[in-house]
Amino acid sequence: MKKILAVLLAIVLVLSLAACTTGTGTETGKGSVYYLNFKPEANDAWQQLAKDYTAETGVTVKVVTAASGQYDNTLTAEMDKSSAPTMFQVGNQGAVTTWGEYCYDLKDTDFVKELTTNDFNLYDESGKLCSVGYCYEAFGIIVNKALLEKAGHKLDEIKDFASLKTVADDIHARAAELGFDAFTSAGLDGSSSWRFSGHLANMPLYYEFRDDKITAQPATIKGTYLANYKNIWDLYITDSATTGAALTGATGDQAEAEFGEGKAVFYQNGTWEYANLTGETFGMKAEDLAMIPIYCGVEGEDKAGLCCGTENCWAVNAKASEADIKATLDFMKWVVTSEKGTAMMAEQFGPIPFKNAKAPENVFFAQANEYTANGNYIVTWAFNYTPAVDDWRAGVVDALTQYSAGTAEWSVVEKAFVDGWATQYAKENA
Repeated sequence: MKKILAVLLAIVLVLSLAACTTGTGTETGKGSVYYLNFKPEANDAWQQLAKDYTAETGVTVKVVTAASGQYDNTLTAEMDKSSAPTMFQVGNQGAVTTWGEYCYDLKDTDFVKELTTNDFNLYDESGKLCSVGYCYEAFGIIVNKALLEKAGHKLDEIKDFASLKTVADDIHARAAELGFDAFTSAGLDGSSSWRFSGHLANMPLYYEFRDDKITAQPATIKGTYLANYKNIWDLYITDSATTGAALTGATGDQAEAEFGEGKAVFYQNGTWEYANLTGETFGMKAEDLAMIPIYCGVEGEDKAGLCCGTENCWAVNAKASEADIKATLDFMKWVVTSEKGTAMMAEQFGPIPFKNAKAPENVFFAQANEYTANGNYIVTWAFNYTPAVDDWRAGVVDALTQYSAGTAEWSVVEKAFVDGWATQYAKENA
């Protein structure tokens, strides 16, 4: 009898342990999802979507959002953990070089079959589909048309760098009288500097690569258009309330607030800012907003459009468990096909290249399309070729900081830009 009781107790113990492992995530055999989010401004939307998916399916979705400008560092740290992200960003060829071995081949997955284009996807040298562009974006100079008109100017006055400078100089000269300035602060704090070491740096890179017919990451660059980079940077840091050494500590939130609160007419940023600017915090009217190209004095730039492309590319961790990979792919498909998922994507990210995409309300996308429809050329995202992107940008930011504070000449920026590229390429391809 004692033996029988012992056997029965053992069976009960096993069943109890099995019961304890039922629930959500990997414990159910369903797998779980861990998404390391790239966009701080979309954190709340992702957190809500994760809750909605878990409520609907029982599958755990964890969303962690990296701090602005810290994604690569956060990803490196998280990938070293036993519970690493199952879904993450691989947004350019340099990232493919770094993270390619962690990328699950997305070719032929049900998620990929929902795409309407492959133009934003990234592959490694073997042809493996490492990451999929899940949205495309545009950036330029956002304009508060209401303030511009209050200053006595019209949007159609601005057609190139010379006309932009004329308008900005006039507004800056009358800032005290008007109650607002021309440009928001061009902050070099880490939360803001990516706008200039990445997006603004795209201007000289794009025109050089266009001229030289560059279609793959080059080992070296010439800096042909760095004088044009200087043109626009000088305008940013002169026709603004925040200048000189104060730029070192000026943040991205500060610039956004300056624009959203009506303290500046011009704000370099992208389509992703639309939801923030028109949301509860600032409540700006769509009809008061416009986005114009970043003019920098290049010949023929009156026919330029907005800078369009993406670094928003999803990858799936090939080193995750089979159950977690399946759970992640299922979640990704749900995001781009479900009512809740596509609604959130349209609101937060604008157009997405998937069959069930919703048309976004974002007026900046309508303007990007309008420039193209009028025959203007698209300024593509040449900065996607940047080698060791964080290290190269850090060098450029350091140089811009010295120059803007008046402790160095522009040649320091040129050196960081050109020599820094060659150095980082050599390290990355050693």
